[in-house]
Amino acid sequence: MLLLMIERDMPIDMVIFADTGMDFPEITEHIQKADAHLYRERGIHITTLKAAHSFEWYMFDNPLVKPSAIERRAEKGVPPYGNGWPGMRVRWCTGQLKTHLIRKEVNRLKAEKNAVHFIGIAADEAWRCKDERYPLVEWGITEADALQVCYDRGFDFGGVYRIYRRVSCWCCPFQRISELRALREHHPELWARLLDMDNRARAQFGPGPLGQFKKDWSVERLEERFAREESSA
Repeated sequence: MLLLMIERDMPIDMVIFADTGMDFPEITEHIQKADAHLYRERGIHITTLKAAHSFEWYMFDNPLVKPSAIERRAEKGVPPYGNGWPGMRVRWCTGQLKTHLIRKEVNRLKAEKNAVHFIGIAADEAWRCKDERYPLVEWGITEADALQVCYDRGFDFGGVYRIYRRVSCWCCPFQRISELRALREHHPELWARLLDMDNRARAQFGPGPLGQFKKDWSVERLEERFAREESSA
């Protein structure tokens, strides 16, 4: 979206990026490359938003406030701090590290400058659109089209989209098993961190949802599975 907005001479006053601290290193490098391109073309830099605390602080250390929540933890013998692994119903990571920050900044800009918010949702996910502007949807550009636009202009995201079906935080528990297998193979240093995080979560929160990385699978069990697959290949 950004590349095409630049090429089509559309007005751009600010580009917002929410840094979760858990992006693949290739994505971090991509953001730096995109920032350099934006500065060359429009003389502005990407505005990076970052939460007050890290992903791991929210996961392990964030103190509970509501008495009812503290009481429920006490009944289960679980410490009254830390959010544990994100779940389908409680995706605290997306809220705390991304959407809350972006929404707050966008609302400020709308109030102060009557800003228009452009969002890069593609045409094949038009059902996600709300009351904003979605240029890729307006232009009929799908996710595959958008990725090819980036490739054609020299932005290949360090090759991560050729390895993973979708690219979000490398520690995301909603990844498919195949993507976690690829993480172990292509990013062993991140896999080691994920294994450590999951061991900490199970020790702190126990076998319930907060300490459960994936239904029926801890990262340790996945490590054993992937190692068996390698040895039998």
